[in-house]
Amino acid sequence: MNVRLIRIVVFGLWFAVLATSAGVVYVSYGGRMQFAELDRQIAERDRLNIEWNRLQLEQGAYTTPGFVEQVAINKLHMAAPVPSEVRLVQK
Repeated sequence: MNVRLIRIVVFGLWFAVLATSAGVVYVSYGGRMQFAELDRQIAERDRLNIEWNRLQLEQGAYTTPGFVEQVAINKLHMAAPVPSEVRLVQK
């Protein structure tokens, strides 16, 4: 009976070691996957920040008076009126 009890205890401990090992592998794999996802998210954030800064610079360039004037002249064929064509409207 004593030898049988020892075998049961050894088998139980062996099973516990295997289960714990599988748990460690599972948790380590999950941690690696989360870290890889974090790394992808950080790269995406950096890419979007670069694009946002580029768009802000582009917007700033499009709102300068010189650019607006050039678009009005070249694309819209607008011109400043001659002084005789200007009329002031008063309330």
